[in-house]
Amino acid sequence: MIEVKDVVKSFGDATVLKGITTTFETGKTNLIIGQSGSGKTVLLKSLLGIHKPDSGKILYDGRAYWDLSEDEKRDLRTEIGMVFQGSALFDSMTVAQNVGFPLQMFSSKSKGEIKDRVDEVIARVNLVDAHHKKPSEISGGMQKRVAIARAIVNNPKYLFCDEPNSGLDPKTSTVIDNLIQEITHEYKITTVINTHDMNSVMEIGEKIVFLKEGVLAWEGTKKEIFKTDNAAIVDFVYSSNLFKKVRKAQLREDKGESV
Repeated sequence: MIEVKDVVKSFGDATVLKGITTTFETGKTNLIIGQSGSGKTVLLKSLLGIHKPDSGKILYDGRAYWDLSEDEKRDLRTEIGMVFQGSALFDSMTVAQNVGFPLQMFSSKSKGEIKDRVDEVIARVNLVDAHHKKPSEISGGMQKRVAIARAIVNNPKYLFCDEPNSGLDPKTSTVIDNLIQEITHEYKITTVINTHDMNSVMEIGEKIVFLKEGVLAWEGTKKEIFKTDNAAIVDFVYSSNLFKKVRKAQLREDKGESV
């Protein structure tokens, strides 16, 4: 569990996060959504320890990150996995080398143990016959799978994903969403996803945090989005006619009306 308690972050005269308080739950896919400039990227970077809040606390299972010693921070960072927006794979390395890189850097495992773990996670993300290929030789969807495998190879407690569906077609995006959710449940990870993809929200939004102009304007589940009267989230989510129709159908169904 990650707890955010009254976090404020400013850059110069601009206050980007204005007293954010929320909880990201273990074993669930927690999504941060909001328009450009809402503060969601700054919040994600604050959770990662890249930005230090001006005030407030961020706690990882009760551990306040900025109160830890440097050694304790280093230990905590080994418990974090990250899927970057552009996958951020090393072009000169094979798939297997990319996936094994965190183990080589941050573990004392033998070469045999590293190979066994790499094989295990590559199989878990359903990559077939890709061990010796370079990133340029596989599709964008496969690259995302490699990035996920690398992020979980060290058995992280916390998994962060920055726009994991960026550049993917809708079908592949759904596959990646479902894979992240499966892994989250299977390994009981605290997963935080920064996204603008409303299909992801509706597909895997077990906990949704909606930011507007640096304020936590709404939080809830994908089911609660259909029922909320919060004007800010309704305006954001249902800007498309498709989601307006889905919302109307859901509300009618809840009232027992025929759809």
